[in-house]
Amino acid sequence: MRYLTFILIALFFISGCKSRQQEPEATGSIVAEPRLKKDMEEIKEDGVLKAIVVYGGTSYFLYRGQPMGYEYELLERFADHLDLELEVVIAHDMNEIISLLNKGEGDLIGHGMTITQERRDYVDFSDYVYLTQQVLVQRKPDNWRQMKRHEIQRELISSPVELIGDTVSVRKNSSYYHRLQNLQEEIGGKIHIDTISGDVPTDEIIKKVVDGETEYTIADKNIAEINSSYYPVLDVGTEISFSQRIAWAVRENSPDLLQELNEWIKQMRKQTDYYVIYNKYFKNQRSFRARVESDFYSKNSGMISQYDDIVKNYTSKIGWDWRFVSSVIYQESQFNPNSQSWAGARGLMQIMPPTARELGIKDVTDPEDNIRGGTRYLKQMWNRWEEIPDSVERMKFTLASYNCGYGHVKDAQRLAEEHGEEPMEWENSVKKYLLKLSYPEYYNDEVVRYGYVRGIEPVTYVRQIMKRYDHYRDLIPS
Repeated sequence: MRYLTFILIALFFISGCKSRQQEPEATGSIVAEPRLKKDMEEIKEDGVLKAIVVYGGTSYFLYRGQPMGYEYELLERFADHLDLELEVVIAHDMNEIISLLNKGEGDLIGHGMTITQERRDYVDFSDYVYLTQQVLVQRKPDNWRQMKRHEIQRELISSPVELIGDTVSVRKNSSYYHRLQNLQEEIGGKIHIDTISGDVPTDEIIKKVVDGETEYTIADKNIAEINSSYYPVLDVGTEISFSQRIAWAVRENSPDLLQELNEWIKQMRKQTDYYVIYNKYFKNQRSFRARVESDFYSKNSGMISQYDDIVKNYTSKIGWDWRFVSSVIYQESQFNPNSQSWAGARGLMQIMPPTARELGIKDVTDPEDNIRGGTRYLKQMWNRWEEIPDSVERMKFTLASYNCGYGHVKDAQRLAEEHGEEPMEWENSVKKYLLKLSYPEYYNDEVVRYGYVRGIEPVTYVRQIMKRYDHYRDLIPS
């Protein structure tokens, strides 16, 4: 009997240890524990901070060709603080965001998540990024503009108790879903919860209320208020929770990253920038309206700029991705056809006068003429690097040549070869020697033919264009 009791106790503990990991796997909801060990030391070795983000109207999006968003701007600053490159990984389904982290797809979740005890079972939360409350999002009566304030209020739900018997639409497994479940216990009545797919962000669910597709939803107060500033038909005044902490998250086996993140957040909250960024996305109603109404807001259309059709036309002739050339144009002029550099380069693709003459560009300020010539010049640079077999590497050499000249990049390649390094590789070899061409001991080397170049400019140029191109590929259809 004692032996049997021992066996039963042992089986109980074994099953208890496994339940946390296996049950979520069986339901397909959450990968409960880290499958990857990667902390600050390994992240710094990679040189890249991978942040899992959500594509949404305040968190991460494109506007006029520029990646933006509250979380995105904070993540950029955190990566800079760590002296790392930022790489974003989009969670297309909010229900999978914790699983993506624990699978190792990213190093942290850089999206505002309500800290809940249930989520604490799977991740470690950072210090809070901001505080907010959950509110009910509901539509005012159809004739609300002809009604007095007290008349409108009579038609609206002003207390959570009044939700008994009604239907509220939220994502399953969201903090809103769990709040509604708890609310039913608190008010002693049934609320029908209509679950929405995890790939629908909160701002799109709010728009469903605006359009009358759904009756009610729940949202964080700051997100609800900025949306209601554009959609005055919304009422977001009914609070259904106490103040809640919104935070980022890391894997449970990343304590050093968590410590770095917490220290940085505490310092950020003491700086003006922290409040400027918050106000930019959650308080600046004019800016929000401009984005929502713009054709060049990535959540409205697949457009990057007003020159998309021209770019598509000329890139199709050379077999390139139009989004790549759009990234070049943004880098050169931010889509301003009248832009002019200190060196005299002009137009969308910043063509120098002698180059413009060679390319047959009659008017560098004419968008079509400039893009036609600029894409032709890019193709010429591409053709000069035909000995580089890897297309991505070749593109980086092409961009550097477009920025500072083929000769300077060729000098850097010769220096790399002279020092026994790989002349066909940009990141770990030629880039390094292009930077060194700012120093006399390198630009006076006998293999160097074109002398001094301020290497930081083409190196930064290549990095920023490739990084922006990644954003465009993520968010803009080909």
